[in-house]
Amino acid sequence: MGFILKQVFAFIKLLNSDTGNISLAAGMTCGFILGMTPVLSLHSLLIFLFLFFFRIQIGAAFLTAFFFKFAAFLLDPVFHSVGTRVLEMESLQALFTILYNMPIIPYTRFNNSIVMGSAVVTFALSPVVFFASQYFITKYRELIVERFKKTKLWKAIEATSLYQWYYKYDQYNWR
Repeated sequence: MGFILKQVFAFIKLLNSDTGNISLAAGMTCGFILGMTPVLSLHSLLIFLFLFFFRIQIGAAFLTAFFFKFAAFLLDPVFHSVGTRVLEMESLQALFTILYNMPIIPYTRFNNSIVMGSAVVTFALSPVVFFASQYFITKYRELIVERFKKTKLWKAIEATSLYQWYYKYDQYNWR
């Protein structure tokens, strides 16, 4: 639990800073994929490996996955219809037979209509989510963070010695 909270706080800190647009957007995209697809499948494991091996913001992925998991339940009928259409395509039947007879590929659960439909839809929408989240992060920083930094409340917080100590500590914190 402590790891998740640490990542969430790091996400909030990075969201309000001036850096990390791409890692935040990549984290939100991975969270979108994790949230919209069933958890117990091989492609979810691949997304988790991406999170841990690349510079992707894990807190953004977990928060986004949490919120998109609720939307996924509402979209299950859509995923089922898309997955059924893909699985019933006559031109792909030979490919599906070959994939099902391979050693690891059946663990992707591609023969389930909801898994197939959610994978097709989320991987098709992932570039859109990536660029949209980059745009919204930039706009959030321009409109909300800059406006908040001009308020009297923020200026009063900045003037306190506790904030000055934290800023100095955070500046020399070498993780």
